[in-house]
Amino acid sequence: MTIAEQPPDLDWRDEAIPVSRRFDDPYFSLAGGLEETRHVFLTGNHLPDRFRDGFQIAELGFGTGLNLMATLLAHQGPGHLFFTSFEAFPMEAPDIARALAAFPETAPVAPAFLDQWATGARTLHFPNLTAEIIIGDARETLSKWQGQADAWFLDGFSPAKNPELWSDDLMAEVARHTAPGGTFATYTAAGHVRRTLSEAGFDVTRSPGFGRKRHMSRGEMPV
Repeated sequence: MTIAEQPPDLDWRDEAIPVSRRFDDPYFSLAGGLEETRHVFLTGNHLPDRFRDGFQIAELGFGTGLNLMATLLAHQGPGHLFFTSFEAFPMEAPDIARALAAFPETAPVAPAFLDQWATGARTLHFPNLTAEIIIGDARETLSKWQGQADAWFLDGFSPAKNPELWSDDLMAEVARHTAPGGTFATYTAAGHVRRTLSEAGFDVTRSPGFGRKRHMSRGEMPV
């Protein structure tokens, strides 16, 4: 862990689900975190059908790395992907391992991730994907990023509890760092989030959510 990194302050629910004390919010769905990831972030961005060599995914909120694990499991075809995530409070490897243990499906990919993460590496290498986890406040770090995303996973804590990660300025940066035809998906259907993303330039739609969540949001940047 580098000097600049601030670990999260965690509680554990049912001994398996990490909950942020800072934001009073769990890191993943209480009713099937991996399936929610697949429904919201993969299907919501029309993935893996859009994967191609050089495809760039970007994410707000790395958390337990569950979205990265789902992406690795989904990418079985040719081509090398790039995955960039912005995280202010990185979890330590033992806590991530404890959280991912709730998802046995991640077993084929989790060890390679955890082995690298435990060394302090924040650029992670896999056979068909390179992931970079950028540590710090996304309101400061995203503006400095040189990339453009083909798909965004907007996975910060609840907008009601973590409004900084859904601010007008940050959503404008998300749009600025989106390739023409690029997309976003998020579990939240909060009206102000959809309006902010629409004002930033996305064509925004509301879609059926996962589990008990009636709706989620998706969008596309016009070509």
